[in-house]
Amino acid sequence: MSRSLKFPKKFLWGAATAAHQVEGGQHNQWTVWELENARSLAARASYQYDDLESWKAVAREAKHPNNYVSGRGVDHFHRYEEDFRLLKQLGLTTFRFSIEWSRVEPEQGKWDAGAITHYRDYIRSMKKQGIVPVATLFHFTLPVWFAELGGFEKRRNVRHFVRFAEKVFEELGSDLGYVVTVNEPTVYMNESYLAGNWPPNKTGKLRGVWVLLNLIAAHKRIYALARASAHHRRLKLSMAHHVLHFYPGDTAWLSRMSAAVAGYAANTFTIRRVRRQSDYLAVNYYQAFRMFGYRAHNSELLEVNDLGWDMQPELLEDVLEELWERHRLPILVTENGLADGEDAKRVTWLKETIGAMSRALDAGVKLIGYLHWSLLDNFEWDKGYWPKFGLVAVNRRTMGRMVRPSARWLSGVIKRLRNEH
Repeated sequence: MSRSLKFPKKFLWGAATAAHQVEGGQHNQWTVWELENARSLAARASYQYDDLESWKAVAREAKHPNNYVSGRGVDHFHRYEEDFRLLKQLGLTTFRFSIEWSRVEPEQGKWDAGAITHYRDYIRSMKKQGIVPVATLFHFTLPVWFAELGGFEKRRNVRHFVRFAEKVFEELGSDLGYVVTVNEPTVYMNESYLAGNWPPNKTGKLRGVWVLLNLIAAHKRIYALARASAHHRRLKLSMAHHVLHFYPGDTAWLSRMSAAVAGYAANTFTIRRVRRQSDYLAVNYYQAFRMFGYRAHNSELLEVNDLGWDMQPELLEDVLEELWERHRLPILVTENGLADGEDAKRVTWLKETIGAMSRALDAGVKLIGYLHWSLLDNFEWDKGYWPKFGLVAVNRRTMGRMVRPSARWLSGVIKRLRNEH
């Protein structure tokens, strides 16, 4: 495969995680919500997911309340050095993680020196292994005190998040390069404030859009903060955008218009508002939708992952080329992957994804790296632990790690590509 592929010598190959999903031992608005809702989530699982191809394999776990409580996570908080060694063994040189705000500032205005020391040691341990850190500041979790103030529903609360970012830059900035201020603001808006699936479980379009605009304002203020400081100007900042690819399924005017309108609402509306305050585009890609008229209808011939999401990894090429043409910013793929507990489809996904990136590079896209979601099986928010996204499987009873065959395949491809330079 690698003979026909060309990637830059300094291309960043890596994987991604988020603190709440892997660390364990958290106390934030999500952990409070989990304990309140675990039983109802487990009770609903049978009729929410029983039509999935994967249901028989996941049913036992999905129907158990403990599945929906993050608890010990996968103990990455204590086992991070082991996980960094796995990264290095696989030939991955970049790692995206998040700095948990609720650890650093558990009470309003009170900084936890131990947490700051932990993240400093964490980042330096990563760098000793030759791994480039990509730090995220907000990945869906909030300190309890901030949520009680109304979270990002109130513009005046943005200053608290900016203050947290300033503290991170002061304490850890010298060891950082790439920073993601906010992960997937449109997903947070939709799941927490439109669909109401996530805490605070509210529904209302105006409130949801206001939260999105406040997250955009937060990013802009943090960007200005970094640029105003001689010590932090070298940091490369972006938001991580959950890019949904919409494309017409025929040549009809309505299909083409629907794809354009849906793409603007899902992607362009937000990206346009922060592109002048972005040093690169952080792109998360999982799904694409074919539009017929005003409806999305994907082919029944498409394979699906364990969550029932249609798999169209080859369309990452179109995503990258469209983003480059529209915004002319370097692109880092900060998330891309699939739930695949049997590890039966991940190699095909990776093959198609790598081919798509290679073609985009040939077309002139300035693509700087690819981070697979995820390094480890992890806690997938309101789905809990049953979806398995990891290149590395985790036995949550023993916390033992097992590298999946797909990860070894990816490692081999990366090593061959490097040897060609």
